[in-house]
Amino acid sequence: MKTGWEVKQLNQVCEKITDGTHQTPTYFQDGIVFLSSKNVTSGKIDWINVKYIDAKQHVEMHKRVAPRLNDILLAKNGTTGVAAIVDKDVVFDIYVSLALLRVKEEVLPSFMLYFINSPLAKKQFNRRLKGIGVPNLHLEEIREVEISYPKSLPEQQRIVAILDEAFAAIDQAKANAEKNLQNARALFESYLQSVFANSGEGWEFKKVKEVAKHSLGKMLDKAKNQGIPQRYLRNINVRWFKTDLSDLLEMRFRPEETEKYTAQKGDVLICEGGYPGRAAIWEEDYPIYFQKAIHRVRFNKQEYNKLFVYFLYLSDKNGNLKDYCSGAGIQHFTGEALGRFIMPLPPLSEAKSIVAKLDALSIETKKLEAIYRQKLADLDELKKAILQKAFRGELKTAQAAELV
Repeated sequence: MKTGWEVKQLNQVCEKITDGTHQTPTYFQDGIVFLSSKNVTSGKIDWINVKYIDAKQHVEMHKRVAPRLNDILLAKNGTTGVAAIVDKDVVFDIYVSLALLRVKEEVLPSFMLYFINSPLAKKQFNRRLKGIGVPNLHLEEIREVEISYPKSLPEQQRIVAILDEAFAAIDQAKANAEKNLQNARALFESYLQSVFANSGEGWEFKKVKEVAKHSLGKMLDKAKNQGIPQRYLRNINVRWFKTDLSDLLEMRFRPEETEKYTAQKGDVLICEGGYPGRAAIWEEDYPIYFQKAIHRVRFNKQEYNKLFVYFLYLSDKNGNLKDYCSGAGIQHFTGEALGRFIMPLPPLSEAKSIVAKLDALSIETKKLEAIYRQKLADLDELKKAILQKAFRGELKTAQAAELV
């Protein structure tokens, strides 16, 4: 341990570590602000999407804990281990899903906040998670977490200032990367829109049932299904432009059902439910079975397969596909709706050229997206690395600036 630093449990440096009410409150349209772990998910308190309780409940809850400015709120379940500082001098109450930490004068609240959100604290929290299904942190485990800190308050303030500056720069870099990521996808979608908006000579507009055959897969019924167990596709396996074969299940099929319920290379597969209209082409050299939640589409002219998937994608993004979906709550893209879905059909040679250009642009777009996603991941790792240095007493002013 670096000279001038101490290691203590949180209960030794906090005058209070407690949680909110264990009773589910009655909510009102207005009144006293009531926060839960849902309001602490990104390191800051969400004061917009809050719930409200009345004065009577507030009085009882304040007997247990009365949050105040500079208290630390820590999510005990859900997004466990994420903390935020109370940055508004307002009256509010908290639910049991939030722990409240009120530090003593020997530790700055801002220093404590950075520690709670650091990898060193996360590692300790993860070791203490309890419960099956939705794990949660208990107050006793939170109190036992160890924090390392400089005894000098000016040194704590120096570290906080460095972290504030470094993280502001990182957050700006992340915002730029996220904007570039959105722009890359928007550019592709804009080009896609222009392709189908500028239909030329020889283009036709046909219903799918006029130019293709389509059918649904087999219904899953363990009691009635007979035959040989076969791997099959569910709608979760059909992603945009690709199929995910990592978690295929098995269903029994009889030999005489093979032709009816298998997709061959080049067939278009479309989600009937789940994400109605999401589509991909079966690219493998072997046939694959599919269930009732998926449409198989075989065009009379296979050259239109990929163009159709691109048009479905555009129709989903611009909202036009919704006009073909039905159902109260859970939406479906039924066989009847698919049959009357109208798609543009350019001449075959032009269709091939369009698909080739879209494929090339899609590849370049994905490359850019991969670069920006990696940039975002690198920036998150950079934050962790800076925090590691900070709580080992290794952070220098120049280092933080250079790292960013």
